[in-house]
Amino acid sequence: MKTRWILITALFVLLSVSSYSQTRGFGVGVIVGEPTGLTAKYWLSSQNALDFGLGYSFVNRGRIHFHMDYLFHHKNIFRAEENFALYYGPGFRLKTIEGDDARLGIRFGVGLVWLPRNAPIDVFVEIAPLLDIIPATEFSVNAGLGFRFFFN
Repeated sequence: MKTRWILITALFVLLSVSSYSQTRGFGVGVIVGEPTGLTAKYWLSSQNALDFGLGYSFVNRGRIHFHMDYLFHHKNIFRAEENFALYYGPGFRLKTIEGDDARLGIRFGVGLVWLPRNAPIDVFVEIAPLLDIIPATEFSVNAGLGFRFFFN
């Protein structure tokens, strides 16, 4: 019970700390899904960003997973009072496998991000079909839900 109140208080403080846009700067957070781990985003412009993920992959005897995507964001496509953006973009994935093997593949991430007004965070859900090309051709999918806190 006490832990829950600490988390609620911490979230409230984070939401009230800053009032700038999340379409610039650098953000770090957590992603849960496939993979589960850390996520980061660096805005190159108000519509383009680099997205990074480092985590543990639970599928196919996976170990460490790293990905990087170049994302394009389209805002104002949803008629809503909140700031939502659809994003997509190409990238790559490197994944270590049991037995000192590794996989390198290309991926194409598609997602929806919520950019709350007057808060230095974003919340997102994404899916990324990927095609491993080294050491063998294999198709799979990554998906996750996460949030980031932005610094400036």
